[in-house]
Amino acid sequence: MEEGNIRVLVAKPGLDGHDRGAKVVARALRDAGMEVIYTGLRQTPEMIAEAALQEDVDVVGISILSGAHMALVPRILELMKDNGQEDVKLFLGGIIPDEDIAKLKEMGVSGIYGPGASTEDIVAQIRKDIQKRA
Repeated sequence: MEEGNIRVLVAKPGLDGHDRGAKVVARALRDAGMEVIYTGLRQTPEMIAEAALQEDVDVVGISILSGAHMALVPRILELMKDNGQEDVKLFLGGIIPDEDIAKLKEMGVSGIYGPGASTEDIVAQIRKDIQKRA
């Protein structure tokens, strides 16, 4: 897969209205040559899964600061699976307690990034995951 063909959906589910981190990551992915679709604030899991399907993305990046990750992420993964998108990678950023990280990864989250995470690390992990899939 060519670098420029990596399509990433960046979404902010739930009621959390803070999108600075999501925008920083979206910009870094775009600057790295990826095609980025940003859905904006207050998306439902259904809206995110539908956008991922309609936009035919390779990766979904979710930003959650509200603490609702253990409710929202499983629902998004379930909907994506129902849509036949098991091969679409899901990354998560935000305030994620250490005790939830292993559970989220077991569910299928590819990468989890907290405040101050390196955008270079996020770009590298996406590239690695997409290359494995190709």
